[in-house]
Amino acid sequence: MSDCGALLMLLLLLAVAAVASQAYQVNRNNGVEDGSKLIRIVGDVIFGGIFPMHEQVSGPLGQPPCGAVKEEKGVQRLEAMLYALDQINADEQLLPNTTLGALILDSCSSDTYALDQSMEFVRSYMNQVGTSRDITEYKCENGKSPIYEPHKPVTGVIGASFSGVSIMVANILRLFKIPQISYASTSTELSDKSRFEYFSRVVPPDNFQAQAMVEVIHRLGWKYVSTVAVEGDYGEKGIASFVSLSAEYNICVAVSEKIMRNAKPEDFERIVEHLDSKRNARGVVLFVDEDNIRKLLQATIKANKTGHFMWVGSDSWGAKVHPVREQEFAAEGAITILPFRNSLEGFDNYYKSLLPRLGRECEGVHERNVPHRSIPGKYVNCRNVWFREFWSQHHKCSFAAGETGLKKCTGTEELVDYKQEGLVPFVADAVYAMAHGVHNVIDDVCLDSPAHQLCDSLKPAPQGQQLLQYIRNVTFVGRQGTEIKFNADGDAYGYYNIYQYQRGEDGRYNYTLIGSWKERLDLEINMTQWATGAGEAHIPRSICSDDCPLGQIRNFQEPCCWSCVACREDAYVFNDSCRRCEPGWAPDETKSRCIKLSAEVISWTNPWAIVPLVFASIGILGTIFTGAVFIWFNRTPVIMASGRELCFVLLVGILSCYLMSFVILSQPTKWNCTILRIGLGLCLSLCYSAILTKTNRISRIFNQGRKSIKRPSYTSPKSQVAISVGITSVQLVGAIIWLIIEPPDTSEIYPYPLTAVLTCRVSTFALMMSLVYNMLLILLCTLYAFKTRKIPENFNEAKYIGFTMYSTCIVWLAFIPIYFGTNNDYKIQIASMCMCINISATVALGCLFTPKVYIVLFQPYKNIRPGPSNSCQQSTGVGYRQGYSMRFSAPGRSQTMQSVTSGSRSSPPPSAGPTTTTAATSSGTSQQQAARPKHASTNGEPQRTQTDPATTTSTPVSTTTGAASPTIEDSTVS
Repeated sequence: MSDCGALLMLLLLLAVAAVASQAYQVNRNNGVEDGSKLIRIVGDVIFGGIFPMHEQVSGPLGQPPCGAVKEEKGVQRLEAMLYALDQINADEQLLPNTTLGALILDSCSSDTYALDQSMEFVRSYMNQVGTSRDITEYKCENGKSPIYEPHKPVTGVIGASFSGVSIMVANILRLFKIPQISYASTSTELSDKSRFEYFSRVVPPDNFQAQAMVEVIHRLGWKYVSTVAVEGDYGEKGIASFVSLSAEYNICVAVSEKIMRNAKPEDFERIVEHLDSKRNARGVVLFVDEDNIRKLLQATIKANKTGHFMWVGSDSWGAKVHPVREQEFAAEGAITILPFRNSLEGFDNYYKSLLPRLGRECEGVHERNVPHRSIPGKYVNCRNVWFREFWSQHHKCSFAAGETGLKKCTGTEELVDYKQEGLVPFVADAVYAMAHGVHNVIDDVCLDSPAHQLCDSLKPAPQGQQLLQYIRNVTFVGRQGTEIKFNADGDAYGYYNIYQYQRGEDGRYNYTLIGSWKERLDLEINMTQWATGAGEAHIPRSICSDDCPLGQIRNFQEPCCWSCVACREDAYVFNDSCRRCEPGWAPDETKSRCIKLSAEVISWTNPWAIVPLVFASIGILGTIFTGAVFIWFNRTPVIMASGRELCFVLLVGILSCYLMSFVILSQPTKWNCTILRIGLGLCLSLCYSAILTKTNRISRIFNQGRKSIKRPSYTSPKSQVAISVGITSVQLVGAIIWLIIEPPDTSEIYPYPLTAVLTCRVSTFALMMSLVYNMLLILLCTLYAFKTRKIPENFNEAKYIGFTMYSTCIVWLAFIPIYFGTNNDYKIQIASMCMCINISATVALGCLFTPKVYIVLFQPYKNIRPGPSNSCQQSTGVGYRQGYSMRFSAPGRSQTMQSVTSGSRSSPPPSAGPTTTTAATSSGTSQQQAARPKHASTNGEPQRTQTDPATTTSTPVSTTTGAASPTIEDSTVS
């Protein structure tokens, strides 16, 4: 011990000596010391004990703060210690030939008063100057000098109950190295062996208890609770442990209240009001001693809040009756915790057999109970100096004659409402743990002592430091049938019973065991009873805000109180935050993780596919029908005049356009993508290359006709087909190069959240390059159509070509913004592409082929080749036809182009009658033709008349020498 410590102990001893010299006077009649009560029982080894025999009250300065007697925590626990001492003294195996005695004090539930009382434990150490000495200043009645025989020092102390009291007492006992074993103190502070080296306990510390309480609250589904702690280490440290552990279970504390020392009734009313300010926090966790629990329940009744709060009490409430007596309804549904225990066997019979002293039954006997003289099986309690006070209070009677308002105690009243207090077995375990430690010390030290007696080396008491090590190493089966042992901090292991205070069918209230905690919670939730019913479905709610639905996160306003905010549809919830899934992934049903999306394709049953496919199907049938008409009427004038070869090229292109809708809407594969990459541009090139070739030919013919009569080059059918194929081959070569540079394959695109689309892998740039060529063809076709707009009316195929190209331009101008403006909707893109191609093909089919098919099928009188002479009008009975011819003249060569099908004016056939022929040509023209040699030519070839594919007949016309522009003749043919 340090010099400061030694000086402190010396001063303390001097103070104790001064107190002892004036106050220590023994009254032999009742064993009561002047000023306060204690129990002293002689023995070879003395165990100290300190119990809360009275409630703490506020009294005048200098007066003990002792109120009413505490039956459960006080009287029952004290008697449990005396009962255990009796059992050990009667045991032939444990401490044989060694008698245990006791020195028991009252703490009055006050730490400061307990500190004063604990001086009695160390007084005997101060008086151990020698084994005996003469006290010359005193004389006995017989004139002899008295012999001073000091009391034996206490070997160890059992107690205290409250953690605050144990801390105070432990500070004193540590100075004198007196081991201490508590039966109820659970503060985690007492586990600090640097401060409380000699302290041990048979109950687990509060951190285990707090863990059990947190798990109970979590199992009940409560997330928002309040706490109330009593001032001191027990309450404050217990709540601190609870708050620390509750964070792991996302349990929040709404209100934290503290009951101050000597709190007044209005303080409890304020606490209840504050607890009620958080209406949703119905669960209230209590680390409060039983006296203050009782006052808190009284304040709840006064505030008319019974049934609102759901109490969760610590072991200080346990299964005690005192906190709820006469106010049971206010505690209904409360869940309490108590270290795991079994009732102390035999104690109930012992306790209920005790009767108070009435007369002189205990004269000369103060260390044991004596049998009652008239009631068999009953004993007069002679050693418990507080038993008469308890009896009077419990039965509301008085031992003093004539006391106002109280009946006289008979001493034979029955304890009808007795129930063993929850920590009574732990008192016995603490006594037995101390006894086993002493037993083991004697075994190891007193080897030469006969019959296991206390040897001189251990007298007057075993050394505290030596005894402490034996106590910490004990292992035995306690009186509850469980193993008793201590960890390195002197703490017992945590095993708890969980109770609920319930109202039975008979209307009586009882503590019902609903579970246990042994390192984990085992709670029978269906055994719980609440105001609305029994079981899990009726558990009251104690939450600030409901859990957010799936896919929503919490926006906190205060701890455990939040509003719910929905995440994006493509986000999942992670730690109260929204996290977006990667493209191609989507949240699962629980919105807690992402799962891979299955790629979509447009089904042919989808409305976006049905419309283009139906349109394309109709177009295919129309194209096939048109092709069949052209083949069947292949030799008729209308078909022959239309340029059959280019028409068939155009029909193949139109058919390809319609077929592309089926390719585009098929499930993408490498083969499909290859066909799409080639066919998309090729089908359009086939169409517009044929139209471009035809418009170019018409334009060249008419332009050439204005300049000379020389026939333009490359206007034959074979040349026209070759030109068309050449134009188309450019597109084909480009597509092949594109396939080599960027091989076809499938890929997934993600146009919008939660959607993955399987499509052909193609860049936007490559697609644009593929379409740009066709756009160029469309522009050229449109340009030539515009240039040939003034061709004579009878040769009006150019007009239909112009209408076709103007309509096509409008369609493609509408398609481009729709397609590239809807990047996030692949269905619109695909459907618009299909419809654009379909409409372009339909415009070409309708404008360029429908008039011809109509004439062939419905106006056959117009599909007639003219007779050998074009200088007369011949009535045939079927009809007549007026046509225009256009002649290109050159020296020695003549070419005539006549239109009879494309836009010629026609009239219905005249009625049957005589046929009239009228000369239509001038005599000059006839003479000039007749005078020309039949086989003459300018280049040595025979002269011939060449029929244009767009005409139906070759008509000799006069040649005007030196004319550079074509002339148009009006002729009628039958």
